[in-house]
Amino acid sequence: MEWLTNLITNPGSIAHLVVIYALVISLGVKLGRIKFGGVSLGVTFVLFVGIIVGHIYSHYIAGPDGELITHAGQKEIIDFVKELGLILFVYCIGLQVGPGFFATFKKGGVGMNLIAVGIVFLNIAVMLGLYFLVFHEGKYNLAMMVGTMYGAVTNTPGLGAATSVVKDNADAFGDNLPDLAASYACAYPLGVVGIILATIVIRYLCNIKLEKEQEAIRLEQERNPHATPVHLVIKITNASVVGRSLHELHSFLNRQFVITRCIKDGKTFVPNGDTQLELDMQVHLVCAEDEAEPISALMGERVEGKSWKDDYDKEKTHYVSHRLVITKPEINGKTFGQLHFSTIYGVNVTRVTRGGMDLFADRNLRLQVGDRILVTGAEENIERLKRVVGAEVKRLNHPNVGAIFFGIMLGIILGQINFGSGVKLGLAGGPLVVAILIGAFGYRYKINTYTSTSANLMLREVGLLLFLSSVGIQAGAKFWDTIMIGDGVHYVWTGFLITVIPILIMGIIARKVLKLNYFTLMGLIAGSNTDPPALAFANQTANNDAPAVGYSTVYPLAMFLRILMAQVVLMIFLS
Repeated sequence: MEWLTNLITNPGSIAHLVVIYALVISLGVKLGRIKFGGVSLGVTFVLFVGIIVGHIYSHYIAGPDGELITHAGQKEIIDFVKELGLILFVYCIGLQVGPGFFATFKKGGVGMNLIAVGIVFLNIAVMLGLYFLVFHEGKYNLAMMVGTMYGAVTNTPGLGAATSVVKDNADAFGDNLPDLAASYACAYPLGVVGIILATIVIRYLCNIKLEKEQEAIRLEQERNPHATPVHLVIKITNASVVGRSLHELHSFLNRQFVITRCIKDGKTFVPNGDTQLELDMQVHLVCAEDEAEPISALMGERVEGKSWKDDYDKEKTHYVSHRLVITKPEINGKTFGQLHFSTIYGVNVTRVTRGGMDLFADRNLRLQVGDRILVTGAEENIERLKRVVGAEVKRLNHPNVGAIFFGIMLGIILGQINFGSGVKLGLAGGPLVVAILIGAFGYRYKINTYTSTSANLMLREVGLLLFLSSVGIQAGAKFWDTIMIGDGVHYVWTGFLITVIPILIMGIIARKVLKLNYFTLMGLIAGSNTDPPALAFANQTANNDAPAVGYSTVYPLAMFLRILMAQVVLMIFLS
């Protein structure tokens, strides 16, 4: 058994380091599923396990002078794994939020995003105020307070960006390099609790009744219904469409519609794309209301008094729900409003799953190849829709990994450009910006950024786990001293104030000034802090789609600002 003992305790091999990583990640993921008061920490628990393992190893196995990170160049290996994990995670996040990033600034999204921006900047203001009040001065203390802020808002990518800046400016700290992970870990637990607690306090401060909020949402939905489908019966009299197949007809007319039935010689049949139109043939057609008159004029004569239901056997219609995968490139980048799924095809899309995240099926949401849409409607209508979106899963079996790493390469290059006075986007900001731009505008240049959902989730989760475990292992050696001897207690209570004060201020403004529905506000607060546990709590409280709308509206901008502001604050004070 000596070989096993050496494998665990001897830091002189790669195998030893891999065992440490495997132990930290597997145990952290397992413990992260445990719920405390209905809230779990998720993969972030890997950070805490890494801290414990790093502490035990450095103090009880290798001794005070035998820290894991000092042996056989393994500090450089851990640094590389940490940075690679951060880049993978941030880039995949950028691809996820990119398609909806700029759309969130339209219409009602502007006010909601302003609230989110207010929360982000108030977090920074409260952090700086507490820094000058409690610590007075010192670059080391400022960096540690930045780590505290990111623990308080539960934003791991921001921690990664701040850590990269500290590493790039190590000379500014001399021999006392700040360990941001320690202050982050101190503030994180109360950060999770504080976000949820602050939303509850807003409810009582504003005297909000949940029943009234539910009723308000119902009334709003009634005032803004989706477009009502128009069903027409048209007699083909226009010679220009006679002899054309339905496929050719769509290209010829360049309008959105679907033909569900045809009548020829008194017999009704269901057409397909190759069905050719004949003179005096009657077609049952469904289209958007504003398209009805132009389509009728282009095809022939509208038959008045004959209902589309005359030849429709309701008893043979089966309403089902299916998940369809977008595989046709021509759908890439189009919005639900442009596609008229509900109006033309008679189906409703309730959810879009992208990269493991459920998105609200808003009319302005742009679809991407690889999106999975939850469709409800008549079985035959869903079958028609399949031909429109593709739904050929075999096309997506091979993830487009090459495109991801090409984008990462561009992101790294962008991140190293000096914009003056040493300001640069860095290893986190560069890939994030490139990923957002590709995700938002790639479809215009026929750039297919799709990777399968499982591949995207795998890369993102592996990246995050490698980053968290690396940070935890490196922080473990000094974490106990930070808590017991250093300023750990200060990081706990200052972190809690950084969490709740901005939420209370901006939450009350959002309620009193913007008159936001409470359930939407709950999702907005969760999205502003990029905090999934808070969103889960909001969904459980609301039991409707409002929190998801608020979350998805502000999440892209909030994530972008969280990552970049860490670098901006540190660069300003370290210059």
